[in-house]
Amino acid sequence: MPAVNQLARVATAFTLVCVPLLTAQAAYAGGRGDDGTAGQTQETGNASDDGTLSSKVGVIVYDRSKNGSGSSVGPVTSTTPWTPPACWYAPKYSPAQLKAYLEPIWEAGSTGDQWDSQQRDRYVNGHPYKDFNQDKDGKGYWWDSYVNESFPPGWDKCTEPIFWVDKGDPPPANVQNAVTPKILAELAYNEIRVPSTKVTLAPANATKVNLPTWAWLDGAQFKPVSVTASVPVLGISATTTAEPVSLKIDPGTSDAETYPATGVCQINGGHIGEPYAKGKANQTPPCGVKYLRSSGNGTYPLKATITWKIHWTGSDGTGDNLPDGTFGATQNVTVQEIQAVNR
Repeated sequence: MPAVNQLARVATAFTLVCVPLLTAQAAYAGGRGDDGTAGQTQETGNASDDGTLSSKVGVIVYDRSKNGSGSSVGPVTSTTPWTPPACWYAPKYSPAQLKAYLEPIWEAGSTGDQWDSQQRDRYVNGHPYKDFNQDKDGKGYWWDSYVNESFPPGWDKCTEPIFWVDKGDPPPANVQNAVTPKILAELAYNEIRVPSTKVTLAPANATKVNLPTWAWLDGAQFKPVSVTASVPVLGISATTTAEPVSLKIDPGTSDAETYPATGVCQINGGHIGEPYAKGKANQTPPCGVKYLRSSGNGTYPLKATITWKIHWTGSDGTGDNLPDGTFGATQNVTVQEIQAVNR
């Protein structure tokens, strides 16, 4: 059986029904359903998106207690073509679990006699493993590939057959994408949730042509958020943190000017723009927009987008930046002509 077809079979099987990796600490395996579990996955806490520990994919446990929460949060989108890993390798089975997984497949003959014979030779007959390494029970794990549950491009690139790693040893040097703090950090990037960006405008209900409109956001909502991903059986983890750095305003029409001219309002001291106050009517807003034409009977779709600077730190002392992420929202703005008063 070709390696890619093998991976497709394995990935599909493990996405739908995941065998938990049972250890002294806990069991972590599989994808995440509505309640945060998959198959017989054992949880180490609440799996809700608003807070505590949960297992989501494979042996990875996510701590979202410092993540954005509430109904108006969403994921960040990378500002570059970079994406988190599509597949990776990590512990998946004990010796007994691999035996329980493979033997029924061989007995059913679903993968063909030749393939089954090769697999028995590899995992049972001593070339290179004997009897699923049951004599090493508790001394290591069978590693296998895991696939990002959205199956992005490249999900089928992890084609190494299931392999054994003793506790405390690194995976074989030829294995690419073996789980590390860096990979955990990149996977945690997908779990980051940040607040929506509906801006407050003044005037509020409808602005006027050629009248500067002040724009600002509730600074209390925009603070650093983070997610920690860990593999308890390996004792490794990484924390990925996102910090807001700027707000970009797109007026929704070319018949407008922004303040500043770039449309990018820098975040200073946790403040995003400046609330309008009485007596500022003749001042230029530090963040805002001036529409040059009425929206007529309709509205303009103003879009406000926050850019988040993202970095990570690993349990082994490593760390670096990841691509900036953005999250935005669109709101409708009514722009009216200034009515002249004839006396």
